[in-house]
Amino acid sequence: MGSLPISPPIAPMLAKLQRELPRGDGWLYEPKWDGFRAIVFVTGKDVYIQSRDKRPFNRYFPELPGALTETLPAECAVDGEIVVAGPKGLEFDLLQLRIHPAESRVRMLAAETPASFVAFDLLAVGERSLMDAPFAARRDELHGLLAGRDGSGVPGPGSTQILLTPRRHARTRGSGRCCWGCTATACCTSWATRRRSARPSASGCAAS
Repeated sequence: MGSLPISPPIAPMLAKLQRELPRGDGWLYEPKWDGFRAIVFVTGKDVYIQSRDKRPFNRYFPELPGALTETLPAECAVDGEIVVAGPKGLEFDLLQLRIHPAESRVRMLAAETPASFVAFDLLAVGERSLMDAPFAARRDELHGLLAGRDGSGVPGPGSTQILLTPRRHARTRGSGRCCWGCTATACCTSWATRRRSARPSASGCAAS
C-alpha cells in the first residue's frame, strides 16, 4: 500500500486477561475501550480498516475514512479501537448493530450514531516500519504525530472523532472517577497495561 513497508492483513497484538494489573516501571497503563479492535492503513486519501480477525471493516464504518485522512499522517498504519459513544458513555450494543448486510442501514446508523477511532499504537509511518521498535517509542512517536491534530480523552456522542488514547505511567485511584478524569460509566470498562518494550510480533499486553 503506497510507500508503507507493511500491508494488511496483520495480526494485532492481543491482551492477556489477568486478575491483577502488573506493576512497576516497565508498564504503561491505558483504558481498555469497549469497542472493536481495528488497524488502520492510510495511503494518501485511501484508507483500509482491518478488523481484529483480519477482515475488512470499511463498509461498516463509512464515516471513518474521511476523518482518518484528515487527522492521521498521509502514510501510516495505526492500531486502535472503534467505539460508539452515547449519552451515558460507550455503547457496545450500538456498535454491534453496524455489522449488518444492508448498506442503507449501515449508512443510516453512521449518521445517527457515528463511530470514533481511538488510536494507541503506531506500526509504520512513511517508509519506516516500527514493528521492531519498543511500544514506548512507538507510542511517543504517535503522540508527536497527532499533537494538535487529534482530540484526547473520551469520545463524545453525535460526531466522529479521532482520538489518542490517554496513558499513565502508573495507575491511580479516584473517587468514582477513572485516572483520566472522566466518570467510569462514560469511558473504559477495564484497564490495559502494555510493556514499554513490547513489539507487535509478540504479545506484550495484560488486561484487567
